[in-house]
Amino acid sequence: MPASKLGAHEVLEIHEVLTDTIDGINQFQLYRPYVKDQQLAAILDNQLQFMEREYNEMLSVLQNKGQGHLFSYRTAWQSSAQNAQPNYGLRNPAPEAPNASMNELDDRDIASGMLGCSKASATLRMQAALECADPQIRQMMIQGATSCAEQAYETFQYMNQKGYYQVPTLQANTTSTMMNQYQPTQQQSMSNQQSSLNQSPQSINQQPMMGNQQQH
Repeated sequence: MPASKLGAHEVLEIHEVLTDTIDGINQFQLYRPYVKDQQLAAILDNQLQFMEREYNEMLSVLQNKGQGHLFSYRTAWQSSAQNAQPNYGLRNPAPEAPNASMNELDDRDIASGMLGCSKASATLRMQAALECADPQIRQMMIQGATSCAEQAYETFQYMNQKGYYQVPTLQANTTSTMMNQYQPTQQQSMSNQQSSLNQSPQSINQQPMMGNQQQH
């Protein structure tokens, strides 16, 4: 689409998304030499490759009059990731503190940075989608937000399995009480009410009126 046809708010949102994408690519490239775990290295490489490809596809859509196609993100270990169940509960979590230098950067730090980057990008792209008037750009932003969410969940699964990201829980009765306090809507009664509202005036007038009955 010609750039002159874009709204001012769309141009500003696109600018923010493209800048965020570049920052994310640069951030992942900075992390790469410090990765030690091979599983995390495979995840980072796969995500980085996708981010670079997606960035070029976005430019193709924006600069080549709508030509281009965005692809959904697929994890490097798709089959196992889909079947993996998260581990709930705290299991002696390690204390956390800022590193004194880059030499202390470890796999947990890198995975946490990757997760935060993907979450922030997903939020930014969905916000941009809500401000887009052009339907193709809107869909592109929605697809981008979904891909970032998939990247975030893949990183979370890795961290959860390694014990880097533990999920605290409430007491079982508290969780049950909170979840069960919500009840379905009364759809049947609402349907009956709507039926009464839709009843024709003629049928209402044909009903006998107690006050009009003759006395015998």
